Formats: sequence, structure tokens, C-alpha cells
Amino acid sequence: MPKVKVPRKSTTVDMTAMCDVAFLLLTFFMLTSNFVAKEPIVVAVPSSISEIKIPERDIITVLIDKEGKVFVGLDTQNDRKEVLDNVGKAYGLSFTEKELTEFSKIGMSGVPITQMSAYLALKPEQRDSKEAAIGIPTDSLNNQFKTWIKTARQVNPKLRLAIKSDSNTPYKVIKDVMATLVDIKENRYNLITSLEKDPNK
Repeated sequence: MPKVKVPRKSTTVDMTAMCDVAFLLLTFFMLTSNFVAKEPIVVAVPSSISEIKIPERDIITVLIDKEGKVFVGLDTQNDRKEVLDNVGKAYGLSFTEKELTEFSKIGMSGVPITQMSAYLALKPEQRDSKEAAIGIPTDSLNNQFKTWIKTARQVNPKLRLAIKSDSNTPYKVIKDVMATLVDIKENRYNLITSLEKDPNK
């Protein structure tokens, strides 16, 4: 008895629908994601069980590394320009429009105000180097950090203050920063931590 030949069927699979779905998902994630601003130093934050979320807009971030260097960042370009201009005037310095525009592109900085022009003249990759991460002076004789926070508050009264500190930062540095904030009546601020599991739940 002769064998019956089964007709071969095409194994081609139409991938059009899958490609459409992939591109739709990619577009969705691109439009809804928040990009993390580049920070001048890496900070290993301590953990806590607090689940309070920090607002996404109108934030002034104070970054403190384990060596005690202090950096300040604003989330709005217009605020950055105005704050730098006003801080410069407080110390008898003026910045060009080009320098102000360049500063508005930097999410977070930590340079003494007298060295700001030289810092802004550097190339972006040079600004990201460890040598450029000097920190804003916070000592009692030259507390430029206080001027930055006061000026930022005057420029945008809606700003919320958030402190992000390394878990190995000396306590004295944190205490000095908080004492400075108390001096200018900034008594409300958020501490940025990494979330850990609540043992009571």
C-alpha cells in the first residue's frame, strides 16, 4: 500500500504584531520614566523602614559624601540660573549669560563660589572628575552652604529640602549641616534612605 504524503505547510510566522507591541511598550516606558540626575559623587545611603515618598518637583537636594563634602542640586533649570546669579551677587561676583546657561545644565554642584567660573569653563568630562568635586564650604567663617539654601528659598519658596548622606559620613558633618539649616529656620527636610523590610510587618 503506497504511503500518503502529508503536504508541507509554511513555517513562516508573521512577527508584525509582536514588533508593534514591543515598540509600543518601549515608547510607553520612555515617556513615563524619570531619568536620574547625574551626581558628582557616589553615595551609599543608609537604610530605613520609612515609606514616605519625596515629591518629584520643586526639590533642593543636599548631598553629603563620606568625606564631609557638601553638594547642592536643584531640579529646575530656571531656578539654577537665578540662584547662581543671586549667590554670585551676594559675594560681589557676576556671571556671564553663557556661564549661567552652562550652570543650568548641571543638576548638582559643589564648588566654592569663587571657583565657579573656572569650574564652568571645564569640559563636561573634567567636571565629573574627583578633582573637581571640592564641595561647598560649610565652616563658620565661610558658610557658603547657608547662602545657597537661603537664596534658593527666596527664588522658589515652594522648594522642598532633601538630604542625601553617605552612611559613613561623620556625625559632626551632619550636625553642622543641620545646625546651619536651623540657623536659617529650615526645620523641615526629608532624609533620603534606601528602603528595608519592616520587621514588625
